[in-house]
Amino acid sequence: MKKQTGAVVLAELLKSLGVTHIFMVPAVLRRTMVEIEKRTNIKRLHVHSEKSAAYMADGYARVSHKPAICMAQIIGALNIAAGLRDAFLAHSPVIALTGGREPKTKFKKVYQEIDDMPAFEPVTKFNATIDDVNRFSDMMEQAFRVATSGSPGPVHLQFRGNEAQIDLEEIEEEVTVNEINIQIPPHRPICDDSVLKKALEAIQTASKPIIVAGGGARHSGCSKELLTFAEKLSIPIATSLNGKDLLNSNHPLSCGVVGTYSRESANLSVKEADLVIFIGSETGSMTTHFWAVPSSKVRVIQIDIEPENLGRNYNLEVAIHGDAKVVLERMTKLADSKNFPERTEWLSLITKLRSDWYNKYQPLMESDAKPIRPERLCQEISNAAPKNAVFVVDTGHAGMWMGGMFDLTHSEQTYIRSAGHLGWAFPASLGAKCALPDKPVICFTGDAGFWYHIAEIEVAVRWNINTIVIVNNNSGGNQSKRGFDRAYGGEQTEEGRQLWTFNNINFAAIAENIGAVGIRVENAKEIKPAIEKAIELNKPVIIDVVTDINALAPLATV
Repeated sequence: MKKQTGAVVLAELLKSLGVTHIFMVPAVLRRTMVEIEKRTNIKRLHVHSEKSAAYMADGYARVSHKPAICMAQIIGALNIAAGLRDAFLAHSPVIALTGGREPKTKFKKVYQEIDDMPAFEPVTKFNATIDDVNRFSDMMEQAFRVATSGSPGPVHLQFRGNEAQIDLEEIEEEVTVNEINIQIPPHRPICDDSVLKKALEAIQTASKPIIVAGGGARHSGCSKELLTFAEKLSIPIATSLNGKDLLNSNHPLSCGVVGTYSRESANLSVKEADLVIFIGSETGSMTTHFWAVPSSKVRVIQIDIEPENLGRNYNLEVAIHGDAKVVLERMTKLADSKNFPERTEWLSLITKLRSDWYNKYQPLMESDAKPIRPERLCQEISNAAPKNAVFVVDTGHAGMWMGGMFDLTHSEQTYIRSAGHLGWAFPASLGAKCALPDKPVICFTGDAGFWYHIAEIEVAVRWNINTIVIVNNNSGGNQSKRGFDRAYGGEQTEEGRQLWTFNNINFAAIAENIGAVGIRVENAKEIKPAIEKAIELNKPVIIDVVTDINALAPLATV
């Protein structure tokens, strides 16, 4: 067998594993980059920060349901690790490749050298070093296998050499891969029918059951099975933020997003339930608003592919270990609808709670106030977005506004959100657009979030990544207002306001200067035309919407 460099092997491996984009900050795996150019169609996107590279890979992975690659040399590895926090929290299969230390020079104070491996431990499923070029194939396959199997998540491989120069070494190896590990999920486990029948018996006895579907259900791709099951057994559905696009907001069984960043009707619905069925949810504090929605006293069934999640925060009447899609499909077949009540009163209450919520906020959703109300902004996005749009949403007030006020109106629409890191959305939206170039990708962030990675506008322009970024620009991070009000005893000083306010900046002008299209919106009636224009242009567009700094997102109802 002919000898070839590790760079050739790695390039061929990435090609065979279905990689289409690499998000990176040079210099790392330099020779591999050359071989990728010679042998593949993989796009190597040089971005402005390692954290952005991780976020872009994360956005790509979440919408494509496939692992995505980010890279950095040793000095940038810690920034990559920081960027993997969101992927880890959201169970996104991001694979980070970084440079590492040479064994022969360890502890000799080589320039820029630090042991990065411990930093990756808390934010990865698998964290390993590659010190032998002969391990390229099996370790890459292991990375893909771990990233996609069970509950997905990030993986880190550190290559020997500060720039991973190990790829210059030669090897005699034929590249082969197992394609089962390329897509989520590679395996769909299911438990015994006796457990599923026990769950159905519990549902049968409940008068007010409700489903809370989370990110795990989304990873499973079980939207169809979830709706079929819920419709057959007359069970309303609330979702976590990670599961928001499992069903349309206008579906009769839809309650909205439950938890802390939520819709009031969803929290009230879950509180009223006498049986909660968690599907693909870790039952963490965000989904349950610190375990108040539902209360610890309610009957609970939980379905999850990760056994350690079962019973983590609630005493379970039935624990179902398995993939959501196949479990729901099997339970639907086992269930005889004749044995289940129609639950007319319960469904009528759900309808009323949803209707009451819309009636409550309709005046703000239709408000022509200037500065613009965020409620109106969310409503206009709901009305203007194409039926196949991909929404990428930041955390903080951006996540609260869109989680509660924004409606998904078509089954083809996709929704992903930051799992906790402000500034994630813009670079993640670039990665999402790389994965789905034929779909309109709409990023929603605030000015506080947009500032984090504003330099990536240049990347969007340079690589023709035609995302639409809507900035909720109120010249501040006003999610902090309530906290500082409390800290100041109810009345902030002007100096106190400086802790969470910014200068009034025209982001549209900045965008134009970098080469993108900038649209400044100061009147509510201009929002929809601006979105429509951005879609028609098919260029990187920043829509800078001037909103009311005194408009605070509603707090969770408990």
